[in-house]
Amino acid sequence: MVSLTTPLCDFGWQAPDFLLPGTDGRQHGPASARGPRGLLVIFICNHCPYVKAILERLVRDCRELRDHHGIGSIAVMSNDTAAYPEDGFAQMQALASQWDLPFPYVLDDSQAVARAYGAVCTPDFFGFNADLQLQYRGRLDDTGRNAPRPDARRELFEAMTLVAAGGRGPAEQTPSIGCSLKWRDT
Repeated sequence: MVSLTTPLCDFGWQAPDFLLPGTDGRQHGPASARGPRGLLVIFICNHCPYVKAILERLVRDCRELRDHHGIGSIAVMSNDTAAYPEDGFAQMQALASQWDLPFPYVLDDSQAVARAYGAVCTPDFFGFNADLQLQYRGRLDDTGRNAPRPDARRELFEAMTLVAAGGRGPAEQTPSIGCSLKWRDT
């Protein structure tokens, strides 16, 4: 497991389109997942300890962003499932059901979406405004894969609330950190 840090936000970068199979049996992409005030694209997987550590808070924040701020979310799993079978589609379906995910969880089997977005780790967050222009490329909070602290700032939630209110993310952003994406040998 390699811990990587994401690049800084490229404000205004346009969200690449995609359509991928979801754990619910339907196809999803930015058009179907976005809310009226924006979209959060999240690269996650089942086995990563960083994702496991934040999943409860991520579900809470995405539900609140959807219900109170008009921000839709979609989670993309791009890891090589042959090398990491715990990230396979059946396991994704089980995780989606167990956590009652408030967003589509889709499989990027070709890894083309991860490449188009420049995703580097799990979790990796891309927060877009209503025009699908990038406004946030930061972390959920400062806990990493440690236990949550009651005083931890909800950095992702606060940033996306700003995006929902005014279309712009915060100027100061701290990159996310996590396990490297598991690329297929080419």
